[in-house]
Amino acid sequence: MRLANKTALITGGNSGIGLATARLFVAEGAKVTVTGRNQATLVAAAKELGPNALAIVADATDIAATERAVERAVEKFGKLDIVFANAGIPGSTPLGGTSLEAFESVIRTNITAVFFTVQAAVPHLNDGASIILNGSVISVLGNPGYAAYAASKAGVRAMARVMASELSPRRVRVNVVSPGAARTPIWNGAAPTPEAYAALDNRISRSIPLGRLGEADEIARTVLFLASDDASNVQAAEIFVDGGSTGSPAGAPIYRG
Repeated sequence: MRLANKTALITGGNSGIGLATARLFVAEGAKVTVTGRNQATLVAAAKELGPNALAIVADATDIAATERAVERAVEKFGKLDIVFANAGIPGSTPLGGTSLEAFESVIRTNITAVFFTVQAAVPHLNDGASIILNGSVISVLGNPGYAAYAASKAGVRAMARVMASELSPRRVRVNVVSPGAARTPIWNGAAPTPEAYAALDNRISRSIPLGRLGEADEIARTVLFLASDDASNVQAAEIFVDGGSTGSPAGAPIYRG
C-alpha cells in the first residue's frame, strides 16, 4: 500500500475529484478526513469510506471552521502527512456583466480559502508531508467569461511555488494537479439535464486531443502519485491531467477535418 500509516485531509472531499481521491487514499492505506459544505453528501461519503475516514461539515471559506476541522482530524488520526486543498467553485464572470460579489466569491473560495487551509494545516504537518493544490487548465487557456476562475487558478500555481520555498526546509512538498474537463458535479449548473450534459460532453470532447472528458479517478491517481513517496523529489510542479488540452491543443478532433 502506497499510503500505509499516512494521514490525509481533503477539502471538498464529499463529491467529484475529492471523493474519488478519498476512496483511493483509503484503499492505499491512509486515514482520511474529508470536509465539505453539504452534510447529506458528507454522511454518504463517510459511510462509503468506512472506519478509516472522518467527515466534517466545514465551508472552506470559513477560516475558523477550517481550523477546527484540522484540529479534529489531528485529534482523530494524528498529525497530517497529506493535504489536498481541493475545494473550489466555478463561476462565469464576463466583462460588462459581473458583480463585485460574484467575482470576489470565486477568488475567496478558490485562492483565499486554499491559502488559509494550508496555513491551518502547517503546524500539524509531519516533516516530509505532501501538499497538493487543485489548479485548472482554465488558468492558461483564456476561456471567455472566466476571468475570476482563471485568475484564481493561476494564483494557485504561483502560491504553490511560494509555499514550496517556505516549506522546503521541513521537506514538505507543495505541488499542483490541474485537471482539464472531467466528469464531475462542477458541470451541474451548466448542464442540468442528461440531454444538456450529452451535448456539453460532445462539444467539449471535440476540443480535447484524446477526444473525451477525463474521469475523476484519473485525476485522483495523479494526486495519489504526488501524495506518495513515488514523488519524493517532485517539488513546486504542476501536472496537467487534461488529455492534451494545454500541451497539444492543435491535436484536438475539431482540427482533424
